[in-house]
Amino acid sequence: MIFLCRLLANENNLKQMNIAVVMGGYSDESVISMRSGQLILSNLDRTKYTPFEVHILPDGWNVAIDRSKFAINKADFSFEKDGTIIHFDVAVNTIHGTPGEDGHMQAYWELIGLPYTGCGFYQSALTFNKRDTLSVLSKFNIPRAKSVYLSKGDVVTAQEIVDTLGLPFMVKPNQSGSSLGISKVNNIADFDKALAFAFAEDSDILIESYLKGTEVSVGVLNYNGKITVLGLTEIVSHNDFFDYEAKYLGKSEEITPARLTPEIEKKIRETAAKAYEALGMSGFSRTDFIIMDGEPHFIEINTNPGLSAQSIFPQQAQHAGVAFTDLLDSEIQLAQNRKVLWKK
Repeated sequence: MIFLCRLLANENNLKQMNIAVVMGGYSDESVISMRSGQLILSNLDRTKYTPFEVHILPDGWNVAIDRSKFAINKADFSFEKDGTIIHFDVAVNTIHGTPGEDGHMQAYWELIGLPYTGCGFYQSALTFNKRDTLSVLSKFNIPRAKSVYLSKGDVVTAQEIVDTLGLPFMVKPNQSGSSLGISKVNNIADFDKALAFAFAEDSDILIESYLKGTEVSVGVLNYNGKITVLGLTEIVSHNDFFDYEAKYLGKSEEITPARLTPEIEKKIRETAAKAYEALGMSGFSRTDFIIMDGEPHFIEINTNPGLSAQSIFPQQAQHAGVAFTDLLDSEIQLAQNRKVLWKK
């Protein structure tokens, strides 16, 4: 009897966790998200986890197995295969854009009691909104560009923007990622085109003064319970700025580690960690800065950074000598810890 009890205990200890690697989304960023999901699938430790590829797309929520699709039951995020209902222990969220980066999926998972990776639903909604993020960080004395916020239908002239921000200036959707809908306006004649381009992505836009300097992207995460700056990458765009082509189509150089003086590097690391903590973050993040006049100016924070072969965050992990498998282990443990807190 004692031997049987020990055997059952060992079997329970060896039981692999069912992990939903959730990718896709409803925005133009879904293509990038699908690539990110594949990197996670290839790096999860198969001795600990049984991963499942989960697609959240406009045509449905499905688990993809051997070219077949199995519909997700939205009541509890389970699915049925061969007469067996399969539940997940943790959702690894790699959706870029809505609904996985703006808090919608996080709120849903929390309601049904499913642990998930990354930050909570409030932090996701906050950081997906560029204007609100800048508003929060203004209380923490983190330098940033001057900005003007517009909603579709607002009437403003190009000259009014120039009088406020000067030339050139940046026009960007308030809620969008992957540099979609962003333009640099060098002269007044380009203003209307830039507005239309940004409003095609979102009904609210942000117009910011142009920061001329060195662009640096900083990976920050909660690694094994401690806020950790993973690395600094210098961005050298072949285009006028770090747009979609530069980011994903090879029209940029990404230099890790960034070529900075020790003093500037220290300041950026401290500022990135400060922003991460001020926003109540957890999980992976990538924060972008422009170094101008020796000061790192905050641009934006991405709470579901790209994890494709072209993405910065995995490059930083590799340079730091941290196995991506270990980063995923830490994320899954943090997700489980979050569920414990829900119960208190």
